[in-house]
Amino acid sequence: MDKLRLKVTIDRPIGFKDSYGNIYPINYGFISGIIGGDGEEQDAYVISKNVTSPISSFEGTLVAIIYRKNDDENKWIVTSDEEVLSKDEIVEKTYFLEQYFDSVIEVL
Repeated sequence: MDKLRLKVTIDRPIGFKDSYGNIYPINYGFISGIIGGDGEEQDAYVISKNVTSPISSFEGTLVAIIYRKNDDENKWIVTSDEEVLSKDEIVEKTYFLEQYFDSVIEVL
């Protein structure tokens, strides 16, 4: 099965501080044209060893989905085409926000 390639528009780059005081250690954004469970565009974490600074957009492959049991929306994980992420890596990189939710990760 072919992997889904996506373009993520980054609206919370590395170093961004949100209104709750969370500082983003990875780039985070949305995928235009795909509506998530909250009625807004689908959110996505960009996790890549090739991206270590703030960016404005990213093209890559959907490799996992974080299903939040106590929220209306799920989070997609996008990385570079050649990269493979383990569940442990995803947990570590997204902990800064996902610690507040009861969720499970499906690696695709």
